[in-house]
Amino acid sequence: MTLQFELVSPEKQLRSGDVHQVVVPGSEGDFAVLEGHAPFMSTIRPGAIDVYETTSSGAERIFIEGGFAEVTDKGLTILAEHAQPVANIDVAGLSEKIAAAEAEVRAAPDDAHRELAEKKLAVLVAKREAAAN
Repeated sequence: MTLQFELVSPEKQLRSGDVHQVVVPGSEGDFAVLEGHAPFMSTIRPGAIDVYETTSSGAERIFIEGGFAEVTDKGLTILAEHAQPVANIDVAGLSEKIAAAEAEVRAAPDDAHRELAEKKLAVLVAKREAAAN
């Protein structure tokens, strides 16, 4: 039993093929998709998706900054704002970026700027958490 899985970013199609299971960080909580899953759509929060090629394989982890997931009778499609393998995350540089983003939140002159800075900070923190696991 396999699931057709596609991962697409604005730049390119990152993945396309059959897999056993994909675990997705949905905005309402993580969800797993296997072949035969009921159709639905969900927004995705920043976090790592876990792609299992087979029932016995370890997961390939890919960090996505958010986007949309659509499950149909044909499979799962994820439209990601940005995606990169968790293994390629520069963990050392994240602490510096997080500190700078926290300073941006504190220094925001108004709610609109604060909201943008908080979004940026949330992505960086999620990236650090994905790299740590």
